[in-house]
Amino acid sequence: MKKSNEEDGLNAINIYTDGACKGNPGPGGWGALLKSTDSQKELFGGELVTTNNRMEMMAVIEALTALKRPCHVTLHVDSQYVLKGMTEWLVGWKARGWKTAAKQPVKNVDLWQRLDALVSTAGHKIEWRWVKGHNGDPGNEHADMLANKGVEQALRQR
Repeated sequence: MKKSNEEDGLNAINIYTDGACKGNPGPGGWGALLKSTDSQKELFGGELVTTNNRMEMMAVIEALTALKRPCHVTLHVDSQYVLKGMTEWLVGWKARGWKTAAKQPVKNVDLWQRLDALVSTAGHKIEWRWVKGHNGDPGNEHADMLANKGVEQALRQR
């Protein structure tokens, strides 16, 4: 039986993440909205040459890194790549030495390893939820806006 927040002392937080890329590869951005009952935090950033998948992953990495103590996290992502990577593919990749079922190297292995380490060592209890992107979900729309701010920030740094 799952413990409630009161029983295990963990704060509950909703995180919405998104990545954006203008060209793939091209300039990209990531955004994350962290919401608890009494506060809200916005995070965003970007890179000049990246891919959409890398930005989707960076949003999750940066959001989880921003948490100062273990939490009950409901993580809303619109990326099937991130969701399936974390909930379905990761175990097999690790068992095969970071190779896919087709024996190819896992793409973005540096970020997958960072994300795996964060998830397995930070003490969070994470519920992964998929949300359809660009479909009116307020948290996802906010994360998308932040990801686009990240693209703009990267472009200003040229």
